[in-house]
Amino acid sequence: MTPDIPPIERAERGNPAAETPLSPLNAGVGSGWGLFEVFVRGKRGLNHVHVGSLHAADAEMALHSARDLYTRRNEGVSIWVVPATAITASSPQEKDPFFAPSGDKIYRHPTFYAIPDNVPHL
Repeated sequence: MTPDIPPIERAERGNPAAETPLSPLNAGVGSGWGLFEVFVRGKRGLNHVHVGSLHAADAEMALHSARDLYTRRNEGVSIWVVPATAITASSPQEKDPFFAPSGDKIYRHPTFYAIPDNVPHL
């Protein structure tokens, strides 16, 4: 990186080492800003719900951006921001083999229990 040449000029010269200053307008893949998943807990909710994703330089910036983007009408009481790289998920295409082990555990289903007549809600 050549400090005496501004980044815009380096990019115009075709220098592959050219860097563009980071801003929310050009944040994205390869810019050094990470992708964060945003979860918000509503005032009446008991759980956090995924509401979207955003790019931010760090977790604190992601938290402030999530507050500004996803809770503009004071509908949230708690926000979680999680780096997308920290999330491990199962694939919908693998749902049958992934969830198959729970099908052979018949004791998890209440079909073997006699429910007394005097128990109104179970």
